[in-house]
Amino acid sequence: MEGGSDLDAQIEQLLNVEKQMRLSGDVAGTKKAATDILELCFKAGAWKTLNDQILVLSKRRGQLKQAVTAMVQQAMQYIDQTPDLETRIELIKTLNNVSAGKIYVEIERARLIKRLAKIKEEQGLIAEAADLMQEIAVETFGAMAKTEKIAFILEQVRLCLDRQDYVRAQILSRKISIRVFDSDSSKEKKKPKEGDNVVEEAPADIPSLLELKRIYYELMIRYYFHNNDYLEICRCYKAIYDIPSVKENPAQWIPILRKICWYLVLAPHDPMQSSLLNSTLEDKNLSEIPNFRLLLKQVVTMEVIQWTTLWNKFKDEFENEKNMLGGSLGDKAAEDLRQRIIEHNILVVSKYYSRVTLKRLAQLLCLSIQEAEKHLSEMVVSKALVAKIDRPIGIICFQTAKDSNNVLNSWAMNLEKLLDLVEKSCHQIHKETMVHKAALKV
Repeated sequence: MEGGSDLDAQIEQLLNVEKQMRLSGDVAGTKKAATDILELCFKAGAWKTLNDQILVLSKRRGQLKQAVTAMVQQAMQYIDQTPDLETRIELIKTLNNVSAGKIYVEIERARLIKRLAKIKEEQGLIAEAADLMQEIAVETFGAMAKTEKIAFILEQVRLCLDRQDYVRAQILSRKISIRVFDSDSSKEKKKPKEGDNVVEEAPADIPSLLELKRIYYELMIRYYFHNNDYLEICRCYKAIYDIPSVKENPAQWIPILRKICWYLVLAPHDPMQSSLLNSTLEDKNLSEIPNFRLLLKQVVTMEVIQWTTLWNKFKDEFENEKNMLGGSLGDKAAEDLRQRIIEHNILVVSKYYSRVTLKRLAQLLCLSIQEAEKHLSEMVVSKALVAKIDRPIGIICFQTAKDSNNVLNSWAMNLEKLLDLVEKSCHQIHKETMVHKAALKV
């Protein structure tokens, strides 16, 4: 009890010093007096008094910004030394209340919220942690280091994905421009001009830019998994594959290249998919996994693929990869793979035939007539190809119906080409005759 009254007396004495310094506008003196009070409470282990003093000091009339900043930074060092979790949460909440709405301690507040969210997450309160993190908009903090900002936003995205709030996760992920990962940080370190915000150094526990790039794409893969957006998943893996540290280590890039191949085959046919497919086929590293090179070659080649043969060949590979694809997605992915092979075969048939019977198409696709018609109709609806089915006689026409103007134009062009060829032939004959006559004269 005596110790408590002794502490109160010492605090009272320092509060008077702080008042004199504050009223005289002595910044250094005010900061020292305020931090000394906190140090006294900390050494005495009086955590409740510490919280009370932080609030009292921050609310004193005309309190200097520098003193509040110094207090918050000082008290943040005590967080890890609290005796129990309850005291730790109480101290973080007190500091959070003091720094709320004050721009000069916004970075400290962001770090405090991040720590509180981590505690909440460890307690299993994911929703509460996510709500806490969403209060802070770090992208507006001029003095915060770039890597720390990105790490904070990625943490917000991760918590949203954990609570299955995919819409908010996407909104938050758009705050990060992917160009930022490709910028050279060494070139950016220029001396700040007068009046510029001085950017703080990122704390030691913040990952490097390339590590953050990997974390970002891994989170985006989780987001696209939810929508089964295979092409976007493939692009994310491609970005991870291009990270130098991954490319140098075969143990890392081989599994990622396998994933890229699977998702390329699973992705619906479109220009972006074709471009990625061809660029992946040109990758020299693909020779390390010949099975996948063969798989991509088959998809690129304009030949009908027998589904049963392909499935028997790659079934084991697919089963091995099933764990990677995510348990529940395994069966769906197998269905989608079959769907892609059918679509590929229909495109091949449309290239080689202008008209074909439905029965023949079903034979080529190894499907029933009803299934063949269903898949063809779906592709026509999605505008992947142009086709018309005459159902009574069972004939499919892959040619587009031309209007009269187009027919006349093509006829006129053909006629022009023919006359041009005739003229060239006459000219050649005339030339040969002249050369022959000249030779005879000689």
